[in-house]
Amino acid sequence: MMRRTGLSPRTILPGPMEVCPSTGSTRAGLLSLILVATLSSPSLQKSLPAAYRDHEGPQEGTGLIQCGEYSNQVLPNGRCKIVATLPQGDEQRCPDMFRCTDEVSYWLHENEERKQQVLELRELISELQEELRNHRHHIKALELQHEEAASQNHSLVQRVQDLEHRYSEASTLQHIQATLLYDMQAQINNISVLTDWAWRNPTCLGPAEMRLQEEMHHPEVKNARNCPIDCASVYYNGLRRSGIYSIMPSVSGMPVEVLCEMDTEGGGWTVIQRRQDGSVDFNRTWNEYKEGFGDLNGEFWLGNENIHKMTNQGDYSLRIDLEDWNNKHKHAFYQVFSIEDEANYYRLHVDGFSGTVEDSFAWYHNKRSFSTPDSGNICAEISHGGWWYHQCFFSNLNGVYYKGGRYSIKNRKVLGPDGIVWYSWKDTDYYSLRKVVMMIRPRTFRPHLSP
Repeated sequence: MMRRTGLSPRTILPGPMEVCPSTGSTRAGLLSLILVATLSSPSLQKSLPAAYRDHEGPQEGTGLIQCGEYSNQVLPNGRCKIVATLPQGDEQRCPDMFRCTDEVSYWLHENEERKQQVLELRELISELQEELRNHRHHIKALELQHEEAASQNHSLVQRVQDLEHRYSEASTLQHIQATLLYDMQAQINNISVLTDWAWRNPTCLGPAEMRLQEEMHHPEVKNARNCPIDCASVYYNGLRRSGIYSIMPSVSGMPVEVLCEMDTEGGGWTVIQRRQDGSVDFNRTWNEYKEGFGDLNGEFWLGNENIHKMTNQGDYSLRIDLEDWNNKHKHAFYQVFSIEDEANYYRLHVDGFSGTVEDSFAWYHNKRSFSTPDSGNICAEISHGGWWYHQCFFSNLNGVYYKGGRYSIKNRKVLGPDGIVWYSWKDTDYYSLRKVVMMIRPRTFRPHLSP
């Protein structure tokens, strides 16, 4: 006995339906249906699609009426059991279920479509998962390849670095080897020169220290002997003609070829610099000024090292002969002249001026270090020469040779004057002299008087 709740249950005997919703099996003629319906409007509206819950009565354009929700199951005897919950009619009676068959068909159809869509989605998800696994595998393979390539690259970089290091070591060794070969060749050349010198000057075979001691105890032999240390010695040995001679400074173990001036003011002068035609470029490096450059028969610089060795073997004086482009001659004489060694940048010591031109050398350049364009001195860079510069010069006898004398910054496009300048003669930095000769001799030199 079923309790009544305002809804009428009905038992529907087997009817003429052909398909069981849950199994899809067919019957030859009839399908037994047992319907237990408990009509409940809220549960009905909850299970229906929105289009059927929003309005009461038949839906416009569909021909369907609002129906309840359904469930089904297969009984042990193979029959289908459908349970429907239908809404109560207007007359407080249970509606005829068969009036909702179209609605049931629609719901079952929708259910089948959803199932099909779920199956398709599962297949798609399975395919995507498989594709994702393939991508992950491919990414892993690429990562392994990248790690392998990175390891190979690191190995190659390491090998390149090792090769570069070995190349650097080999270059260093080659440089050392070249330096040693150069030194050996220089020593061989020095030995050859010394051998030739000793052959031609057998009295000069004694060590320099012994000669210095001899000169200290017997000063008279310094200038009168067969082993000259400067052009004054050459003069005292009876050679009174200007020319190129070999000397052996007492503070050096090597002979040096020098130009001797035997006609100016009694002779005995050792020429350390000459400018006369611009044939030699004096814009040189520190090492070139140190060793000397040019031609003794033309323009040259004797070399700071040679000048240092000569002026430190005794007391020397300096004479500078000047000539302008009008063939006028003047000179400057300095009683004291010497330069220090390279460790002290060949610092200048000059004093005791006299002559036919005003001093533009000692008063401004005394006790100044020598500098060249490559030594980092801005004055040397601007003046394009090597000299004892001092912010920057009043004399610049190793400057640029300007033919005609007068020049200007505008024409040269330089930062300042850079000619062969002796400021006090022309009272200008922009007049370059035609000829210059710098020469030294011992302060005690006394020329022989002609009979």
